[in-house]
Amino acid sequence: MQANNMNAQKFHYKKQFALESGKSLPELEIAYHTYGNFIPGKSKVVWVCHALTANSDVFDWWKGLFGSTDFYNPEEYFIVCDNILGSFYGTTGAASISPETGKSYFLNFPKITVRDMVKAKQLLATHLGIENIHTLIGGSLGGQQAIEWCIMEPNRIEHLVTIATSAQASPWGIAFRESQRMALETDPTFRTESTVAGQNGMKTARAIALLSYRNYDAYRQSQSEETNEKTDNFRASSYQNYQGDKLVKRFNAHVYWFLSKSMDTHNVGRGRKSVVDALASIKAETLSIGITSDILFPPNEQKFLAEHIPGAIFREIESLYGHDGFLLETKQLTQFINQFYKHKITKQSI
Repeated sequence: MQANNMNAQKFHYKKQFALESGKSLPELEIAYHTYGNFIPGKSKVVWVCHALTANSDVFDWWKGLFGSTDFYNPEEYFIVCDNILGSFYGTTGAASISPETGKSYFLNFPKITVRDMVKAKQLLATHLGIENIHTLIGGSLGGQQAIEWCIMEPNRIEHLVTIATSAQASPWGIAFRESQRMALETDPTFRTESTVAGQNGMKTARAIALLSYRNYDAYRQSQSEETNEKTDNFRASSYQNYQGDKLVKRFNAHVYWFLSKSMDTHNVGRGRKSVVDALASIKAETLSIGITSDILFPPNEQKFLAEHIPGAIFREIESLYGHDGFLLETKQLTQFINQFYKHKITKQSI
């Protein structure tokens, strides 16, 4: 199968899609982008797993690492990015129309796990005729999916690159997401069956999330006042409102709630002997990257991955921007990944 540069497409799986919970979806749609031309058995396939509220157009949101003039370019690689199961940009989720009722699922959508997301990716890879993935890459929730996929199909992936992610959801991360869901649920419209339900709650939830994506120093640098005379209308206040409004304009509150729940399910040890044994089963050559100032996924979580994935390498990005550094520090990412491919770095002492 061949796909052209920057091609947005949809895959319609018309059979029942079983979920880890025991429930199922009557059918499944997956929206995805491809970049470059796929030649079976020859193309170097790079599969991108995106994070919580992103989409499949990786050239739009990961500029500097993915693009026609960047490290991952369609002249050298065949790049695939799918919109994850449960999301808002074309793949079946809470805002989608149920073929059984003819209405949007809203809060009747079944709860999904990170493993369900990976299972959908496997279906798409088979549909595209992709038997071997040169590199599987993702940050945050995207990294969690990538790790799971390497455990579920260890022989399909050659290289694994994870950034700012973990082997299991931490109590700290779950607490942040529960706080966001509490904000969503205080919105009296959240329980209504409407595409605009819960928007004020989602605005607040996003403001809470931002505190975990950045940190004290990042806010001090970007949101400090230039005068000592203010008593109201602070820059930091305006920033929180702006970012909340920005998400409301492009996302859906019910989708946000379900994806947040999905992140909490991440634990590679579930149903397996242990977290350590699950990581030990990964065969892909692995680069685990942390960010010095990340308070949501601290570097010790990426060091843990590197300690327990056979032969894995750990590197650390120096960044002021906290968890968001995985999207912004593309020069450092490019350097680390290029060295990783050339085998010019050795595993650091952890």
